[in-house]
Amino acid sequence: MLAETICSAVAAAGLGIAALTAYRKRFLAATRIAAYSLVPLGLVMTGVVQWASGIVFKPTVWIGFGVLGLAWLLFMTTRAVERRGLGAGEKPAKEPKATGKGRGGGAQAVAPAASAPSLGGGTRPQATPAASAPGEDFSDIEAILKKHGI
Repeated sequence: MLAETICSAVAAAGLGIAALTAYRKRFLAATRIAAYSLVPLGLVMTGVVQWASGIVFKPTVWIGFGVLGLAWLLFMTTRAVERRGLGAGEKPAKEPKATGKGRGGGAQAVAPAASAPSLGGGTRPQATPAASAPGEDFSDIEAILKKHGI
């Protein structure tokens, strides 16, 4: 009963605000406000508010939600344990061969050098980051910072 009264009061207040907005010649905004304010009234008239308040204020419903949450938690825990292969006394499932498809991991890329940037015509070999000195990695950044006086 209280929820229906609150929704009806909200609808009446919204319609009042819509009337004031229409008085200021802002008809599009007034129509939008009226539409939003009629939603709670429609929910009261269809009985949705009574149904929802019946669910919210019953402790057995909340206990039921708790049981459903516990079931979901147990299900997700067993899936996580199964994926890690930590199941006690269970036979591990056969791993599929790595074909490069799926989440299997361990498969090599088709062209591992394809992601490396090209620095020239390919006539001279590129220096690997491991071969260069640690201080040389930031030399270009330092040059840019010096150029700007930083």
